[in-house]
Amino acid sequence: MSPPGRPKGEYRSAQHEGSPVSAASPPPPSARPGIQWPSLAAALAIMVGGTLYPPLMADAAGHADHRLAMALFWAMSAGFVRGVGFVPRHRAWRVLFSGGACAAALLLAAGLKLLH
Repeated sequence: MSPPGRPKGEYRSAQHEGSPVSAASPPPPSARPGIQWPSLAAALAIMVGGTLYPPLMADAAGHADHRLAMALFWAMSAGFVRGVGFVPRHRAWRVLFSGGACAAALLLAAGLKLLH
């Protein structure tokens, strides 16, 4: 039985009491779902390259380069997320896991590799 004054079938938590129900905003036209092959190819290349040749993420002394690994893993994560066609709804996640973020992380990784 629904409390008086509340339409049947509408269930909301007390924290959202009185707030209007709104649908999530659609992603911008540039971020429509669909496979993005360059991002997916970059993610797969990083995954295979890091698996087959782990020294890729090491400095000249053979120690792990954590900044380089972070940049490569960010590029790989963004590449997989956007590459398979997933577009997050929240703007911050959409930016961090976009094709542009994948490219930016790859450029950061290349710059870090060239510095050492």
